[in-house]
Amino acid sequence: MINDGTIIAKASAAGSAAIGLVRLSGEDSIAMVSKFFKAKSGKSLAKQKSHTIHLGTIFNKDTAIDEVLVSLFIAPHSYTGENVVEISCHGSSYIEQEIFQLFIREGAQPAKAGEFTLRAFLNQKMDLIQAEAVADLIASESKAAHEVALNQMRGGYAQQIGLLRQQLLDFASLITLELDFSEEDVAFADRSALTLLLDELQEKIKSLLDSFQYGSVIKKGVPVAIAGKPNAGKSSLLNALLNEERAIVSTIPGTTRDTIEDTLTIDGVQYRFIDTAGLRETEDQIEAVGVAKAKEKVNQSKVLIYLFDQNDTEENEIINAINDFYREGLIIIVVENKIDLATKTDHLAFSQKLKKHLSAKNIAAFTRISTFDKDSVNQLKSVLSDQVEKIGSGGDVVVSNARHYDSLQNALKAVLNIKKGLENELSGDLLSVDINEALGYLGEISGEITNDELLGNIFSKFCIGK
Repeated sequence: MINDGTIIAKASAAGSAAIGLVRLSGEDSIAMVSKFFKAKSGKSLAKQKSHTIHLGTIFNKDTAIDEVLVSLFIAPHSYTGENVVEISCHGSSYIEQEIFQLFIREGAQPAKAGEFTLRAFLNQKMDLIQAEAVADLIASESKAAHEVALNQMRGGYAQQIGLLRQQLLDFASLITLELDFSEEDVAFADRSALTLLLDELQEKIKSLLDSFQYGSVIKKGVPVAIAGKPNAGKSSLLNALLNEERAIVSTIPGTTRDTIEDTLTIDGVQYRFIDTAGLRETEDQIEAVGVAKAKEKVNQSKVLIYLFDQNDTEENEIINAINDFYREGLIIIVVENKIDLATKTDHLAFSQKLKKHLSAKNIAAFTRISTFDKDSVNQLKSVLSDQVEKIGSGGDVVVSNARHYDSLQNALKAVLNIKKGLENELSGDLLSVDINEALGYLGEISGEITNDELLGNIFSKFCIGK
């Protein structure tokens, strides 16, 4: 699987642009480029220092391909840990292809998806968490997702996991030593110290697992379903949030029959708002399908904005609807709409009755808006942002990778087994089985324990050229 030759890839986006970038990595990459590059200065590229840029022309025999800038990064002081050359040319797809084919004929091999970063990992320029964070950083579409990926790329929780794993490894070594001297009945590993370490490890793993909920929604965007009766103003709210006429607004009940989705970034977090069909019993088969899809979207969402018009709604209708939708982990925001048209005067009594019956069901917030009032819509945005922020209030370290989450879950089970074994005073050889299992799962996260199948699966998701 691992190619140790010189690899090449177009590292700029497809199509025409101002600048194109062709990247090479490998022991022979500088020598290879030197054969076809003539610097304006007349200096030999092979004799230049690392982290220097040189203006010149790429030639194919006697034919000039393009005037380019060549950047040199000499091993081990490069992204991959190998000699790296980056050729910045004019962003013509023809020019990029000519340069690419020139070095393919010279013996360079087309890079596979993520192969540059794979080489960086194999050459110990980064651990596996940092490598995966590179892909997340490229894919980030919001400030929050960018910050999570950047934190992980800088080390994030890898160092914390690595330190605890090393301490556990030290205990494993001592227990192995005990087994070597089993006939002499000696104890090298302090069981009480091991218990304290396991408590710390358990707490850290639980904290990381708890952060996954937040990390996942940040990475993919927070799904927010807007639900309520027909004519509650759901489509109007979607339009007001997006500040554009995205959904059709009509006084005719049942206008929205399918879900309408669009994204919006609020305080650096991306939200996926879903306008759903009005919830009601109907004989219309098409509308009934829309109602079913609306309920399905609520079940798939992280946040529910339940919208109602007090002039057209009784308290019990809202209470019953919320009770039907409620599930553990769903953030429910109850919103009274059309307050500019309200005819009932006793708003306080109405809202108090709702809060009384719904508080036990973890209603996150209750607010009142008019979709024609920007201030009240902005207030709803603030409420939404505050509620989502609470999910990730456990700390700065956030797990956003499903593979890490799975390994952490398995590691926690192994840690609990070790603790149970200590309580039952199991022998060292039985304890070592669970300890090695925990070490294995923790090592999978950072890449200390890998196989070709795992690496292939991870790096296949990268873009080519990175």
